[in-house]
Amino acid sequence: MVGMTTPTPQAFVAKWRFVQLKERSAYQEHFIDLCRLVGQPAPAEADPAGINYAFEFGAIKQSGARGFADVFQRGCFALEDKGKHADLNKAYQQLLQYHEALFNPPLLIANLLRLLIIRSNYGEG
Repeated sequence: MVGMTTPTPQAFVAKWRFVQLKERSAYQEHFIDLCRLVGQPAPAEADPAGINYAFEFGAIKQSGARGFADVFQRGCFALEDKGKHADLNKAYQQLLQYHEALFNPPLLIANLLRLLIIRSNYGEG
C-alpha cells in the first residue's frame, strides 16, 4: 500500500511502550501496526466486506447475549484486547464465551498492548 511502511521491531516497541490510551482508543491501531510488523494485511485490506476478517466481529455468547470479538479472522484466530492493566485471563474467558459462535478458531489471543498471550483452541493432547 502506498505510504505504508513496515516498522522495525524497535520502532513498534518504541511507539507502544509508553502508550496510555484506553483499550477502545488504541487496539485497532495497535493491531494494524502488528500486522505491518509481521507482513500481514490488516482486516480492511484483506476483507473489505468484513465477512471473514474484521474488527468488532459480532457473536452470540454461550449465555445467549450478544458479544464482539475485538478482531476475528475465520479459520485463524479470535483476539480480545483489554486495557494495559487488565487481567489477561478475563480476556481469555471472554473469548471462551463465544469461540463456538466464531467457528472455533484455532488460536485464541488475549492482548494488553504490551503483552500477547496466544492459546491453542485445540486443548491438550
